[in-house]
Parts: sequence; C-alpha cells; structure tokens
Amino acid sequence: MKIRPISPELLVDELADRLAAVDPTGWLRVAVDGPAAAGPDRLADALVTPLRVRGRPALRVRAEDFLRPASLRLEQGRQNPDAFYAGWLDEAGLRREVLDPAGRGGSGRVLPTLWNARTDRASRAEYLALPPRGVVLVSGPLLLGGGLPFDVAVHLLLTPGALARRTPAEEQWTLPAFARYAEEVAPATFADVVVRMDDPRHPALVESGQAG
Repeated sequence: MKIRPISPELLVDELADRLAAVDPTGWLRVAVDGPAAAGPDRLADALVTPLRVRGRPALRVRAEDFLRPASLRLEQGRQNPDAFYAGWLDEAGLRREVLDPAGRGGSGRVLPTLWNARTDRASRAEYLALPPRGVVLVSGPLLLGGGLPFDVAVHLLLTPGALARRTPAEEQWTLPAFARYAEEVAPATFADVVVRMDDPRHPALVESGQAG
C-alpha cells in the first residue's frame, strides 16, 4: 500500500480523468462515500464541471435527499447510532429512483431527490432524463456494503481521531455508527478509490492492488 499526497485540485482532476474513461459509451453510477467531516458532497460537487468538460455530463444526488420518513428514521430516538447506521437511508428508494434507471438497460429517467427531511415530506421533484454518457454522482455517508449497484466507489477515509475532532459536538453521537461501518463493512478494503481526508487541505490517495 502506498499513500500519495495530492492537492485538492489535482485530486479532482485525476478522479475526473478516471471516471470519464470508465464505460465511455454508457451511463456511470458513482458513490462518493464518507462522513460529512470528510466532505463527500463537496468533492462530488467539484467533479461536475471537470466531468462535463470531458464529455460526461454529471447529475448530483445527495443521500440526505433519500432519507426515510421521520416516523421510521427516528423510531428508536433522534440520536441512536444503530438506527443511523442501518435505518436512515432509504436504500430501496435510491435504488428504484436513481441507480436502477441509470444502470445498463435502465430507462435513464432519474429522480434527483425523493424526501425532504426538513419538512418530512416528499420532495415533489421532477424526473430528469440522464443524457448519453451521463454520470450520476451520489454522495453521503454509509453508502457501501449494502448492495447498492454502484459502478465506481470512492471512499473518503478518516482516522477515528480525525473523525472525532472534525465532527461537530451535536453529531458526536454518530461516531459509533462510523466505527461499526469501518469494522463490519471495511469500505477502504474494496472501494475503487480511497482518499485519506484527515486534513481536507492535504488529501492523499491510497494506492494498492485493491483500492484502485
């Protein structure tokens, strides 16, 4: 295993080059997986323009827009790490409305948001037609290991200490869920791309036979 320091700008360029080259004639489903402290939304947002320049129009999807209703999500309380780990994300909805339509042989008719967690109501978003060679960038925590059909998985990795330091006090209750994810799923062992994000100003690519 080799750890290669890289600037944030070069990281985006290298990822865009890599993604643009995957299945160049078809659609592509990409997970940008990591806790909020690692900035998965920020990285996925940064990839949109570079991918478009490379001829791969990108559609952004955030896991926070595919949460289950509060009556289900918070059934065991508002700060239950086990529920956060296994019961917050509406995996069936994400698969049905985004990943299956964007897969090989799918319709290409994608719903970018399903549920507004703030209002606890359906988002009422319009379906979008995924253009030819389109890339769906799905960002958020705990995306891997549940069988969701991604074509490429990017995992943003933090040490437990860095994660604890960079997680706001009001979200510290989620830390046991991420510890469980690291132990049970071990996404860093199978993701196509692994990026250490202990310091977002100085990311590092983890290069090995398994991690891309």
